[in-house]
Amino acid sequence: MMTQPVPGSTTPSGWYPDPWDPRLVRWWDGRAWTAHQAPAQFQAPVQAPRPELSPETPVYNPFIWAITLLPLVSILLLLTWQPEFRMITTRQGVTTMDPFSMYTPGYFLLMGSSFLIYGLSVFFAFLDRQRLLQSGVVRPFHWAWAFLSAIVYVIGRSVIVNKVAPKRGLLPVWAIIAVFVISMVVTGIWMSNFMQSMYSQFGYSVST
Repeated sequence: MMTQPVPGSTTPSGWYPDPWDPRLVRWWDGRAWTAHQAPAQFQAPVQAPRPELSPETPVYNPFIWAITLLPLVSILLLLTWQPEFRMITTRQGVTTMDPFSMYTPGYFLLMGSSFLIYGLSVFFAFLDRQRLLQSGVVRPFHWAWAFLSAIVYVIGRSVIVNKVAPKRGLLPVWAIIAVFVISMVVTGIWMSNFMQSMYSQFGYSVST
């Protein structure tokens, strides 16, 4: 028989017989009764705590590192994209930039690789989760979160692994932070060169 909690007691949070209606159970938050009720036969599912892994059990594998480092491929391909700027004159005699001049092969390679990297990240997240299950990790972070973002999966995965393997499992988070910083720096430099090139070519076109 469950102990009936009373305000001010140290009874742990959980479902207990409703003191005002014996047909129901009410949620006790550890300090006071809440408004949450359920039928008396209701039993909230209780998840067993995840057991810790032995220190010898590996928590990293090639799949999680692939997910973490794949964005670097986009950065490398970004450096190969050198947009061209062609000027055209409209029927009204207005000189403007041809909007299609930016769509070079490098542009399509960059866009195509982005979709490929996204798909590979989801696939590798699935394989990584399977590897964690084989290693004994109970309820590892679900791979489907990678559909939202590879960063979300890496962070969620690392948090859970760190719980079952204290002082381990967080390296992918630091790695993806480093990749993000590198991406921002390289993108900033590329954008600066891009703007300088555009202004230079515009100035040349106008002078001619």
